[in-house]
This record gives sequence, C-alpha cells and structure tokens, in this order.
Amino acid sequence: MKLNKTIIILITFLSCLPVKSDEIELDKNKNTEFNVYTGMFDFSDNGKRATLVGVQHQNEELNRDTFLGNLSPITGAMITADNAAYFYTGIQAQYKLGSLNLTPSFAPGYYNEGNGKDLGHALEFKSEVQLSLELPKDSQFGFSYNHLSNASLGDKNPGANSYMFNFFKKF
Repeated sequence: MKLNKTIIILITFLSCLPVKSDEIELDKNKNTEFNVYTGMFDFSDNGKRATLVGVQHQNEELNRDTFLGNLSPITGAMITADNAAYFYTGIQAQYKLGSLNLTPSFAPGYYNEGNGKDLGHALEFKSEVQLSLELPKDSQFGFSYNHLSNASLGDKNPGANSYMFNFFKKF
C-alpha cells in the first residue's frame, strides 16, 4: 500500500515540472535533460542498505554561467526497495573536462522513510558529486555518490551514503 502511495506522489511531483512558456524564447536545440539512475541507498549501513531507482530533470534554458561555473536547477525523486522516498529540488554545477563532466550538486528535499532507514527528519539535504562520460546522440553515462543529512535538525542525524549509475538523455 505504501509503495502505491509513493508512486502516486512521484507521478504528481513529475507532472508539476515546469513546461515551456510563451514568454521565453526557446532555442531550437534540445533543452531538457533527464537522468535515470539506479544504485545502492545507504551502502555503508549493512542493516538498512537498499536498492534505489530515481529520475532527475534539468532544464538547460535555466543554466547560468557564474564565477562558480555553469549552474542550473535540478528537480528529482528516488525510491528504495524499502519504500523510502526522497523528493528534491536544488542546484548543480557542471564542469566539462573534454568528454568527461564533473557535476557537484546540492538539493534540499522531503524524505519519507517508508520501511527504510529513519534519517531523523522529513527535511534532508543531498550533497552529490557525479562523473559522466558523453556518448553519441545527446546522452551520457555516469557514476555518482551522494550523502543525505538533516544537518542536525532532528533528534538524530545518522545520514545515508549512496552510489548510483546514471544514464542521461537530452530531449
């Protein structure tokens, strides 16, 4: 029952992603990137380790070149085999190193433990670093590592370390 509730929340969340506006002049190039990923949630905790799957959206029309590099907003969600779910929105930087991309990101979000690990608070912060290789046809393959923490907002703050394999596609 909790899995169905989480899937409904995920579908609702994804349907709220921004759509193209008439007020913004659109580039004819591909401007939306989706990242589909899978991996291991909290791989460093033998008792609460679980497989995870997720999706992340990035709209390249909102990229900005700053002194920190190319920054853009991200929005995404992941769910574990234990029905824990995390919905987030934040910012990422992208640094191109030839055909490799180094992408650190930070995203606060809502965490629901389901039958998974109790992270101590509903508000969790995701810090992530990702390394990806550009492939033909506007796609990439990558590996990422992230850490979820509530920054001691809750009574406890055990955190969770996860790794993921990522596939990106621009549309």
